[in-house]
Amino acid sequence: MAFKIIETQEQFDAAISDRIKRERETVAKQYEGYTSPADLEKVKKELKDAHDKQIADLNKAMSDLNTKYADYDKNMAEKDAKIKGYETASVKTRIAHEMGLSYEAVDFLKGEDEASIKKSAETLKSIIGDTHEVPPLANPEGNPGANQLDAAMSGMLHTLNGGK
Repeated sequence: MAFKIIETQEQFDAAISDRIKRERETVAKQYEGYTSPADLEKVKKELKDAHDKQIADLNKAMSDLNTKYADYDKNMAEKDAKIKGYETASVKTRIAHEMGLSYEAVDFLKGEDEASIKKSAETLKSIIGDTHEVPPLANPEGNPGANQLDAAMSGMLHTLNGGK
């Protein structure tokens, strides 16, 4: 093989073109299946856009939930206070009934727990005494409504007869 002197750029390009082509094929084969830098940038941009959108959506959802549940603790405290008031009123009514106090006496009972309410009921009962009257089990005179009606009719008849 004889050595040829290369005098122009075109001759040089023609001489090494086969070698450059083989090298490019070797590199392409070596990195086959890898993502190109341009494709990688495109994928990174798509992922960043999707990530930014997801963050924005989650921030919006979080602010919506914060708005919706802003007064949750306050409302729960108010409802707990109402429930406690109802329970206390129920205990006061039960104890007043057990102690023989009238329904109106419930308003005068003090305390937050059963023991203190019971003590208050005992004190109130000792002050006002035993005013609880037991109604009779049966009316020995029969039907009181009928007796009253008979008396009223007799009175009216007596008045119509001129008091005779």
